[in-house]
Amino acid sequence: MTEKNELLQSIIEGIQEKKGKNICTIHLKGMTGAVCDYFVICEGNTPTQVSALADSIDEIVKKNTKEDPIRVHGQQLAEWIAMDYGNIIVHIFLPELRNFYNIDNLWEDARSERIPSID
Repeated sequence: MTEKNELLQSIIEGIQEKKGKNICTIHLKGMTGAVCDYFVICEGNTPTQVSALADSIDEIVKKNTKEDPIRVHGQQLAEWIAMDYGNIIVHIFLPELRNFYNIDNLWEDARSERIPSID
């Protein structure tokens, strides 16, 4: 397993740990204008869950890869938290904001994958 795949898997594990929903990875590597290799997008039902998802991702990524996010934005309102891991950017949304911003479809040419939620 490559280092980046380990990071990606750790992020997904952190989301699933706190029952994040509608998990999607978008593979952007090699795409013109892409700022990272992957977007990981998910949602939580409440600001409390959005915040818990970010905390879980941070904890599991640190445990598995020893990496910290370069930046984290949106923690105060916890409606849309973005976590920048360099080559992977994680977006954790409330469902209505995810629908409004629709970043899942910004890169229609990119390969995307739905990841199962754990109930």
